[in-house]
Amino acid sequence: MAQLDFLVGDIPGNAGKVIAAAQEARERLAADLIVFPELTLTGYPPEDLLLRPGFIQQIEPTLQRLCREIHGIVAVLGCPLPTPEGLRNAAVALADGQLRATYYKQLLPNYSVFDEKRYFVPGADPTVFEVAGVRVGMTVCEDVWLPGPVAQAAAAGAQLLVNLNASPYHAGKGDQRVAVLRQRVQEGGIPIVYVNLLGGQDELVFDGGSLVVSADGALTHQAPLFEAGLYPVDFQASARAVTPMPGEVVAEPILEEGIYRALVLGVRDYVEKNGFPGVVLGLSGGIDSALTLAIAVDALGPERVEAVLLPSRYTADMSNTDAEAEAQALGVRYHVLPIEPAFLAFLQILEPLIAGLPSDTTEENLQARCRGVLLMAISNKTGKLVLTTGNKSETAVGYSTLYGDMAGGFAPIKDVLKTMVYRLAAWRNRQSPVIPQRVFDRPPSAELRPDQTDQDSLPPYEVLDAILHGYVEEDRSVEELIAAGFDQATVERVARLVILNEYKRRQAAPGVRITPRAFGRDRRYPITSGFRR
Repeated sequence: MAQLDFLVGDIPGNAGKVIAAAQEARERLAADLIVFPELTLTGYPPEDLLLRPGFIQQIEPTLQRLCREIHGIVAVLGCPLPTPEGLRNAAVALADGQLRATYYKQLLPNYSVFDEKRYFVPGADPTVFEVAGVRVGMTVCEDVWLPGPVAQAAAAGAQLLVNLNASPYHAGKGDQRVAVLRQRVQEGGIPIVYVNLLGGQDELVFDGGSLVVSADGALTHQAPLFEAGLYPVDFQASARAVTPMPGEVVAEPILEEGIYRALVLGVRDYVEKNGFPGVVLGLSGGIDSALTLAIAVDALGPERVEAVLLPSRYTADMSNTDAEAEAQALGVRYHVLPIEPAFLAFLQILEPLIAGLPSDTTEENLQARCRGVLLMAISNKTGKLVLTTGNKSETAVGYSTLYGDMAGGFAPIKDVLKTMVYRLAAWRNRQSPVIPQRVFDRPPSAELRPDQTDQDSLPPYEVLDAILHGYVEEDRSVEELIAAGFDQATVERVARLVILNEYKRRQAAPGVRITPRAFGRDRRYPITSGFRR
């Protein structure tokens, strides 16, 4: 099982990884067969690259190269293939100069983050080929999530099924995969080898967790999540059955660890694959920036992370003290750049227009925008990517400033509700203490006016997050949430804020998806709409 990280669009580079992995599997592991993830050659998801003729034209010569260079082992991998009926999402088996078998994905997902009907036409037929005397069937990802293709392959004579996947992570996904595979082996009566992609691609994270389920439904192998590698599986074959020999089943991490590692992988791959030398972020002394800093350091190492303290006239001394303690605990270089001179300069420029008017969010947002300007200037000079530190709770209701704290290139905790931010930070502190306890204990505050706390503007986060979970992540109506016991005025206010702030979210940086209903690819709402519930 080749649980590897491929770069979207880099067909030659991905082919090189395939050749190297096949050689290692043959020489080090004495494998007969190596199975790669879905759309191995293009990476997943290639999106509208698939509409470019020059991109698709690279596939055939690349397959010819793989046939020439892979010897003594059969490789099964995914790629798009043009056919007279249209482009197809294919799995191919090749070795020793020959393309031995081709299978076309039958079930094309078109929900959540998937958009495959935009690009592909479905297949209809099973494919079975032989390796070391064993008849092997092929399917691709969604083909095992619903009935049909697995039973079809078994009926065509397959004794073993390999399933090529690009299944993105969200919390709790691992249990779903095992349950689905157990349903499929009941239908087909043959073992399934499920090989999943690894790595971050823009907002998606693919967590690996490749596994094998035997014909009787036993989980015999599970590769670790978030770790690339070649994971061997031995089978005992007879005329009657093919049986996986017991292997290593790596336990899945607890919820907080899984989410944290997904965030780390997402940040690492976004920075690495886009060629940034490092990252820079504003460090406020609050829990969100503290967690973001820890994720960045764990992803990239302290030498590639730069922190900037940007205190204003309203920043408490303990905020600066805690921010410095965080940077020092993680070994990160940091700078202190007070924003008061910039803030006064903007106020002076605006004086003719705002004289005599009461202070309001205008002045608060100016402070946030001073910080955004300075962070982006550092990014321009150093080439480092600015990480924003906003969480899903804030993003949902618009508790953030366009061109201020929203300014930046990537948002690691964009899909993490505030209550989960605290849980992740506590889990990280149990590994090694890097966030002062006071950061957990203090009421959260943007510190943009005297004695400000988040709860001046928002319901308590325990209430807000519960409502957002229902309204955003479960698509429950206002009426359903009120019937569930939430205060009517609070639910109506939160729903109104979510709807009104779609325009902000359209301008927000991309961030790691860790729930089944993230803003962006999962949840696509119009900005202009008369819907208010």
